[in-house]
Amino acid sequence: MEKELTEEERAALVAQIERLREEHRDLDGAIEALSEAGQADRLQLQRLKKRKLMLRDKLVLLEDQLTPDIIA
Repeated sequence: MEKELTEEERAALVAQIERLREEHRDLDGAIEALSEAGQADRLQLQRLKKRKLMLRDKLVLLEDQLTPDIIA
């Protein structure tokens, strides 16, 4: 059983989640801009999309830490 997060730990997690969400949104913009440019570098697009997926996975893990496990 995991221990309850302190307020400081919770605040740090929330701040980290917000930074990751912002980076995720920025990647959306970069991917869209590259795609619209017409001469999109496929390798660069692939890297950006992979980074975006990794951010999504990390966000899910961090958000899960904020939500206490509820045993029904």
